[in-house]
Amino acid sequence: MMILEIAMGLLLQQGQPAAAPAKLTIDQVREAGRVIGMEFTDDELRLMLNDVSESVQAYEHMQAIPLDNSVPPALVFTPLVPGVGVRIQKLDPKPIALPDVARPKNLEDLAYANIPTLASLIKSRKVSCVELAKMYLDRLERLDKKLLCVITFTKERALAQAEALDRELQQGHWRGMLHGIPYGAKDLLAAKGYRTTWGAKPFENQVIDLDATVIQKLDAAGAVLIAKTTLGELANGDVWFGGTTKNPWKLDEGSSGSSAGSCSGTASGCFAFGIGSETLGSIVSPSTVCGCSSLRPTFGRVSRNGAMALSWSLDKLGPICRSVEDASIVFGAILGPDGIDTSVIDQPYVVPGDLDVKGWKVGYLKSAFDADRDKDDARVLDELRALGVELVPIELPTYPVGDMIVILTAEAATAFDELTRSGRDETLVRQVGDAWPNIFRTARLVPAVEYIRANRLRTSLARDMEKVMASVDLYVHPSRVGPSLLVTNLTGHPTVVAPSGFRADGTPRSISFTGQLFGESKLIALAQAWQRSTEYHKKHPEM
Repeated sequence: MMILEIAMGLLLQQGQPAAAPAKLTIDQVREAGRVIGMEFTDDELRLMLNDVSESVQAYEHMQAIPLDNSVPPALVFTPLVPGVGVRIQKLDPKPIALPDVARPKNLEDLAYANIPTLASLIKSRKVSCVELAKMYLDRLERLDKKLLCVITFTKERALAQAEALDRELQQGHWRGMLHGIPYGAKDLLAAKGYRTTWGAKPFENQVIDLDATVIQKLDAAGAVLIAKTTLGELANGDVWFGGTTKNPWKLDEGSSGSSAGSCSGTASGCFAFGIGSETLGSIVSPSTVCGCSSLRPTFGRVSRNGAMALSWSLDKLGPICRSVEDASIVFGAILGPDGIDTSVIDQPYVVPGDLDVKGWKVGYLKSAFDADRDKDDARVLDELRALGVELVPIELPTYPVGDMIVILTAEAATAFDELTRSGRDETLVRQVGDAWPNIFRTARLVPAVEYIRANRLRTSLARDMEKVMASVDLYVHPSRVGPSLLVTNLTGHPTVVAPSGFRADGTPRSISFTGQLFGESKLIALAQAWQRSTEYHKKHPEM
């Protein structure tokens, strides 16, 4: 008995009449086969015809059941290779010291201060949480007219939080480094009482009645949410329903995406840090354009509960900051399981502080450095040698990673299938070949067999990547040259991106460091040691 006949029989047993299958023709099935690269004989087509018609009917039955974006599939991706597990990284961490700083005459002089400086002023009560929140809110409201980096200001919530945190300080309670520190969160994260628009017109007035886990964790750490920041429509690019978010270094250009507003606002000193997300470059790319120092954590480090789902096996949340040290502090507050996002793996993390990296074995992606046209990235290798690390040329496994992105497009089309079938995708701003409406429609033609094949290739890639990573502590590579961005998003490895110089037009360049799975401590320690030996991250756009 055919599988579909069994399914139809079960429907009848449950009292659900099985309607006659849609009447397809042999020619229609033949053409459908050609779309997916298959040629069938007439005899094969006659055998297939009824089953294909019943499949279409089965799809319609499943489509009739509404599914919220928050419902994940019954499949969970893990970046860990069976039989290998997490590599133990032995470090001698050093705590981050709070500097002794004086209150400036003009509080806006603190716009670009790092988190330890702000924390010192807050803890000593030289600056109140309310004062700091108001300073950043005023600056953000003023500069957002140029940057278009905010979708919703959360002023009432922010000031209420800040007042409560000041009362705690008066009672002698300090929550830690993030006590009273203002931040912006990408507007794919739900915040109770405020819109969560996902940057897209169809969801412009959507209110999700909960706080995302990341926001809950930052609340507990004492951070103050002052704005929900822009993202390209449904986490693609820097164009949202209100316009294009701007690069603070060059206001006639976009900030790149999709963590557009978190990067633009952080780089321009409008809040102390931002929260972004990455599926395939959405932290690395805007951090490069805006000159931010950010962390894309290992897949499975940070809960995505309360965040818009785009690709369940690729989505990652991470901190967007002005220094690697700041990123380390924020990451320490948001990581870990919540019992809701089943992809999260509970692994320890130690804030490394200032470590000596002499003798560490650091790989460098030779082909990518060779392909860098102006050779400016090679200067970073000299800066690393000066720290005493051993540089080792490496290459990544060769796979058709560009083709394997069918995993992303198929999952994204599934996450927004109802939007496509309802026709509401026509209200999205961008209606071009590389925008979601066309990608979602095209992904409807992806065979399930090819989606699963891509995931099997992904398993093979992860195994081969593990062999490369076993030979080095971590590796360095140009951020947007070579295969690393695609490879490491598929394998789930963590990456730090940070400014590494400036072009002739004054806009920043960046370099990336990629570490072992769940090896953020060592990754951050090396990136932090390099950054402290340079001055690139201390230069800011003239707003």
